[in-house]
Amino acid sequence: MEVTVRELAQLIGCRIKGNPDLKIRGVNEIQKAREGELTFLTNPKYEKFLKTTKASAVIVGKEYDTPATQLICEEPYVAFAKILSILVKEPHPEAGISETATIDETTTIGENVYIGSHVSIGKNCKIGKNVNIYPGVVIGDRCEIGDNTTIFANVTIYHDVKIGKNVKIHSGTVIGSDGFGYAFSKKEMKIYKVPQTGKVIIGNNVEIGANTTIDRGTIGDTVIGDGTKIDNLVQIAHNDKIGKNCFIVSQVGISGSTRIGNNVTLAGQVGVAGHIEIADNVTVGAKAGVTKSITKPGIYAGFPVKDYRTWRKTEALINRLPEIYNKIKTLLSVKGRKS
Repeated sequence: MEVTVRELAQLIGCRIKGNPDLKIRGVNEIQKAREGELTFLTNPKYEKFLKTTKASAVIVGKEYDTPATQLICEEPYVAFAKILSILVKEPHPEAGISETATIDETTTIGENVYIGSHVSIGKNCKIGKNVNIYPGVVIGDRCEIGDNTTIFANVTIYHDVKIGKNVKIHSGTVIGSDGFGYAFSKKEMKIYKVPQTGKVIIGNNVEIGANTTIDRGTIGDTVIGDGTKIDNLVQIAHNDKIGKNCFIVSQVGISGSTRIGNNVTLAGQVGVAGHIEIADNVTVGAKAGVTKSITKPGIYAGFPVKDYRTWRKTEALINRLPEIYNKIKTLLSVKGRKS
């Protein structure tokens, strides 16, 4: 696809500095871009490439001294994402159902649906319009898949799972598996499994990365809110309620019956204890441990988690412990000689 800088600026609301009639045919990194390509700048570390980039145009947050035409906007990375979706169209398979797919006769399928080879779909399912289900996907009984949803190869969706519209689920993910529910009898010295009878409900415009697991509820439902983005290798336990427009980054583990508000970011390897709540507009730094509820918006870090400023001060003191220890040791030694 080929489009002018002027057309792009009109689509995303950017101001132009330079030649608005340049034609853009593709996108690339700022240090690798060539003539006819578009790039972007958000990290100051890459400003040095502005003078040497071969890109025809660059999206920036302010004006720079660069030979490239500039599209200046408030949120350059957001603008880049929008343009990328215009210039680069994801490949979609042609509609049709493979002869090797196994679909129960009670399941209903909408228009313009692709179902790949060796897909298995159970009883009383509802598949919406423009859905893509890639090879090897298994969908249990009584599931609903909303319009324009894509399920990539080898995803497993257990029974009684409801998935909204415009959802993407990447390969290897398992949705609706049993939560880790057991009851231990001290009297009998025996472990009893607690049946997991709830559902998983996933909202609209959600994306779920590869090899992620979302457990079904024990009695109630596990819920993922609209617009939430979940990375690869994430564990979401039974009865969790995750709000809208959250970012759940790789290797996060969320224990059961936890409520997470809207616009929450959990950075990589964050661990969240069960039966607690996290308020709206909270960001938790990487490798933090959330052991109790967070009731106020803000940035948190550390284990156990604490306000970010407090955590930084604590870390600074911890790093000085050897120095402080040596000073105390010297003072005690001097005091001992005097006595």
